[in-house]
Amino acid sequence: MESKAIAVWSGSGKDGSGHLTTGSKVLDKTPYNFKSRFENGTDTNPEELIAAAHAGCFNMKLSFVLGNFGFTPDSLESNCTVDMVDGMIAGSHIELTAKVPNIDIEKFKECVEDAFRNCPISVLFTDNAEMSLNYTLVE
Repeated sequence: MESKAIAVWSGSGKDGSGHLTTGSKVLDKTPYNFKSRFENGTDTNPEELIAAAHAGCFNMKLSFVLGNFGFTPDSLESNCTVDMVDGMIAGSHIELTAKVPNIDIEKFKECVEDAFRNCPISVLFTDNAEMSLNYTLVE
């Protein structure tokens, strides 16, 4: 499987602007620029997209891991924050709130840690950025 995206940029790094389009067209000429990346702009930025990718990838991986043990989550909500320091991705931090019927906390912890270590986006960060995970299992 291949996933594709197109990024278009015009102008200088600080004063220019661009847009992003994904193969699925979920993003279709979605704007991004310096202000949205380094200040308080309202458009998207690469780090925001990485945070969404990490949260989504982790949730799907966790759902598969839970399924391998016969559990189906009612809900998995992951909030991800990606940190950038000195122009480099420095970390990705996930806060998970999960509702998984009939699972004990030890099995849940085992599944969460497996998914966090092994989701494809986490693997990209392994040697390059600090990762952290906090989780809550609710009834």
